Amino acid sequence: MAEKYTESQKKASLKYAKEKLKRVPLDLKKEEYERLSAAAKSADMSINGFIKAAISEKISHDKGRQ
Repeated sequence: MAEKYTESQKKASLKYAKEKLKRVPLDLKKEEYERLSAAAKSADMSINGFIKAAISEKISHDKGRQ
């Protein structure tokens, strides 16, 4: 079976991630994770996408209050 990515594609992806992305570790209690997972699933979103949308919504909401 052929590789999914070439070595140069892998290097380019890693370079982009290093330059443009910032990882944010998040620890949750198992119960909180289950609630998050269920909410994301019911919204037909990934957990990552759901968290990003929630953050954007919170920032937008708080901007209006300033």
